[in-house]
Amino acid sequence: MASRQKSFKTLSASPKTSIAPWLGIAAIIILIDQITKVTVNKLFVFGESLPVTSFFNIVLAYNKGAAFSFLASEGGWQRYFFTGIALAAAIFIVYLLKRHAGQRLFCWALALILGGAVGNLIDRILYGHVIDFLDFYIPNSSLPHWPAFNVADMAIVGGAALFVIDELRRVGK
Repeated sequence: MASRQKSFKTLSASPKTSIAPWLGIAAIIILIDQITKVTVNKLFVFGESLPVTSFFNIVLAYNKGAAFSFLASEGGWQRYFFTGIALAAAIFIVYLLKRHAGQRLFCWALALILGGAVGNLIDRILYGHVIDFLDFYIPNSSLPHWPAFNVADMAIVGGAALFVIDELRRVGK
């Protein structure tokens, strides 16, 4: 009986899944992010803004800090600090992808965050700042514009949202 149960468990276990598709998704995010940043950086000068709609501009902005320009006005040490965090996060995410490659929603979240983190990491290494260019705001309002962002930032936020959805689904089971 014990050998029969062991055999059943072996058959029912999910096969090892490759992390290649998840790394491919991250690579696509990195590619789109870098192409858009290089394009805007070539076509615009720092601070230049192109109105697209009544609530959206394309603008060339540099962020030496993190989200919402956190620590951007510091003396330069933040570049290395955020580079280190991004490297550590990328290594940890690849580890998690290897361990959980069969969990689709979880890995989508990880792949998006990995692509975004590496996209912004490339900027920090090459330029010392992150290139931002998407500027949304509320028209005819005295409210300031939201901080400009980029494709990598959108991937990170999308990945975080998928994490929440994945966790809510887990709790619901």
